[in-house]
Amino acid sequence: MSYFEKFSPLLTDPSFNLSGHPLPKDFLLASEGNLETFYSPFDYINTEARVTICGITPGYQQAMDALSEARKQLNAGASLEEAKRRAKETASFSGPMRNNLIAMLDHIGLHLLLDINSCARLFDTHQHLVHYTSALRYPVFVDGKNYNGSPAMLSRSSLRQQVDTHLAEEVRALGRTCIYVPLGPKVAEVFKRLQNNGLLKPAQLLDGLPHPSGANAERISYFLGTKSRETLSMKTNPGVLNHAKAQLKEKIHNLKAMEIAR
Repeated sequence: MSYFEKFSPLLTDPSFNLSGHPLPKDFLLASEGNLETFYSPFDYINTEARVTICGITPGYQQAMDALSEARKQLNAGASLEEAKRRAKETASFSGPMRNNLIAMLDHIGLHLLLDINSCARLFDTHQHLVHYTSALRYPVFVDGKNYNGSPAMLSRSSLRQQVDTHLAEEVRALGRTCIYVPLGPKVAEVFKRLQNNGLLKPAQLLDGLPHPSGANAERISYFLGTKSRETLSMKTNPGVLNHAKAQLKEKIHNLKAMEIAR
C-alpha cells in the first residue's frame, strides 16, 4: 500500500483536523534527533517530463497546500492518481520563488530547448513537460521549523534514506533523457551522489543555478544581469555565478544541438 492510499482515509474524514505543529502527528514518518519528516502528497511522478525541477524539501505552506488540495480532490470524487497529481501540481514551487525561478530558467535559455515561449508555461499550459520534486520528497522540519539544508542531507540517515529511496526511484522512472535542474548547491550535491551511482549522466544535470528563494535576491539579480558587479556585497561571489551561468548556457546549447542532430 502506498503512503497516499494509507493516509487518504484521514484526508476524507470530515472530523480530522489538518492543523498541527508543524503538521498533524498522524502524518509523522520519521524522527531523528531534532528532525521530523511528515507525509504530504508529493508522490506523483510525471514520467513523460523532459525536465525535472528539484528543490530541497517542501516547506510548511507547500505541505498544507498539497494536503488541502488532496482532500478537496478526494471529496470531489477524484481517483487516487488524479488527486495525487493535482495536489502536487498545486503546491509545487508555489509562492514568490516561482517568478525568480522562471526568470532564471528563461535567462539560460531552457525555454528554447523545450520549444516554449517562456518557462512560465511549465506552470500552466505545458505542465506535461515538467516534473516538480524535492531532494527530500516529504517535508522535513528542524525543531518544528522548515528544513533549509542544514544539517546536510547526506549526513543524517533519515534524510539520506529519502534521497536513496524516493529521489532515486524518481530518477529511474524518468529515464536517461530527462534534464535535472537542482535548485542550489545543497541539492546539486545530492544529484552528484546519484550521478556517481550511475543513475544519470553529467549532461543531464543543469547545476549552478542560484536558489530562487527571496533571501537570495542579490545573487539572483546579478545572475539575471539586473545588478552590477560593482554594487555587490561581500556575500556574493560574482566569479562563481559567471562561471555557473556560462556552463549552464553551454550545456543547453549542446543539448539543443544533440536534439537537432537526432
